[in-house]
Amino acid sequence: MSELDRMIEKTLNEEDRAFLARLNSEPGYFSQVGGLLSGSTAWINILLMIVQAVMFFAGAWCAWEFFQTTDVVMALRWGFSGSVLMITGAILKIGTLWPTMQANRVLREVKRLELQLARKS
Repeated sequence: MSELDRMIEKTLNEEDRAFLARLNSEPGYFSQVGGLLSGSTAWINILLMIVQAVMFFAGAWCAWEFFQTTDVVMALRWGFSGSVLMITGAILKIGTLWPTMQANRVLREVKRLELQLARKS
């Protein structure tokens, strides 16, 4: 805790301290994922989650078929398809959903700072 945080805490009353304690607690992972499902971009996030899940399950099915086949050419076809589907699903998750969660975390911190400044003045 920095000196500025201590000074801010000394000036607050009990109600403000309780409110800031609630704001300072970081929501869990599933709460953050739930935050993706609300707001103006919820529909695209839901669509991306569905597409990512379909790609993962299709990749898992291809992997299953890869391990079941005995023909080398078919094993290459199933293995390549499965790996491409799983990697594409991971790229969708890492490239689109996680940065949105990080942006939401940054916006939450900015709003917390704005609130602290507003209460200070």
